[in-house]
Amino acid sequence: MPGRLSIVVPALDEEAAIGETVSRCLAAREHLCARAGLDAVEVLVVSDGSTDRTEEIARGFPEVSVLAFDRNRGYGAAIKCGFAHASGDLLGFLDADGTCDPRFFADLCEALEKKRADIALGSRMGAGSEMPLVRTAGNLVFAFLLGVLARRTVQDTASGMRVLRRAALGDLYPLPDGLHFTPAMSARVLLEGKLRLVEVPMPYAERVGRSKLSVLRDGIRFLRSIVQAAVTYRPARPLLLAALALALAAGALGAAPLWLWLRERHLEEWMIYRILLAWLLAVASALVVCAAAVADRIAVLAHERQIARSGATWLLGRLFTRRTRRVGSAVLLALALATTWPGLAQWAATGEVTMHWSRAVLGSLLVVLFVALGTTTFMLNMLELIETQRRPEDRPAPPDRIRPGRPDGASSAEAAR
Repeated sequence: MPGRLSIVVPALDEEAAIGETVSRCLAAREHLCARAGLDAVEVLVVSDGSTDRTEEIARGFPEVSVLAFDRNRGYGAAIKCGFAHASGDLLGFLDADGTCDPRFFADLCEALEKKRADIALGSRMGAGSEMPLVRTAGNLVFAFLLGVLARRTVQDTASGMRVLRRAALGDLYPLPDGLHFTPAMSARVLLEGKLRLVEVPMPYAERVGRSKLSVLRDGIRFLRSIVQAAVTYRPARPLLLAALALALAAGALGAAPLWLWLRERHLEEWMIYRILLAWLLAVASALVVCAAAVADRIAVLAHERQIARSGATWLLGRLFTRRTRRVGSAVLLALALATTWPGLAQWAATGEVTMHWSRAVLGSLLVVLFVALGTTTFMLNMLELIETQRRPEDRPAPPDRIRPGRPDGASSAEAAR
């Protein structure tokens, strides 16, 4: 695979390891060119506001380009700066702490070409990895969460050794400046679906010096970056998970009263608070489902992607078709009237209501759901109109492209005959 690989090494106070890391990168160039068919390999070090001898040591290598920030701007900012100054059509980066073997870039470049991928990352989760236990556990949690939201799996969401095609940057940016640069990249690729990512198990050694990662603070940032990507590109999925949790809670609270009513056709008075809470959670679940339907259609318009053809989002779309919305609204309104009709008729005749409170609560619930579905229908119709107006094929042709014909609609060829 001909091309030039640029290796960016972000470094913050890594004087104990930067010299060895740079030496290994330079020594690996011949291996990378021979193994991956590269034309050339360049190495760039970006000192992220280092206050020790990191920059000085890096400048001791004449073959290395050294960029330096006057203050700490962040791990992601350093990598993006390196990319901006790099000349390669393939862009790689690895940590400066001695944990990654630069020769492994050959495996990543090969995987990139064989899998026709846009990004190749080295997974630190394989056998023999020396990653600390706490970080291993954190990566497993983040990988599980991202897998649930994206319906695609990746073992190491925060890997610090990757190769990507320069052409992919337009679909990756913007990315954050901090240490959550890598999980944000993984989340965007998997959730947006425009780029292809391939993962290759790699050796991972214990780092040299003290880690800059804060397990709690940066763990929260990692989690937030994944959730933000999901909200941006696949908003229906986290909303549907929230709706499912609310529905399960409502079911757990309402199971006993429902079983009592089915068995004995009555409810105990003390159950009123439990039933009210269960119905409140049920209404909240339904409202979140409605919000998911609207949010998914907004995301489809904003990112110009296709509507899902399978999975929970597809089922959501089928649930909110024009026909089901009309039928659902009619059914909810009919059930609300049927439930509360005895009380309404009694109130109209006598001015009093002795109907059981459960009927009033259920009727109110159905009315709220009717209003929610009606509002959702209005917003979906509005978005469908916007989508129709944005389709080029649905726009009328300009006057200069309309071929003249007879007033009765015959073609110009027929007119000539």
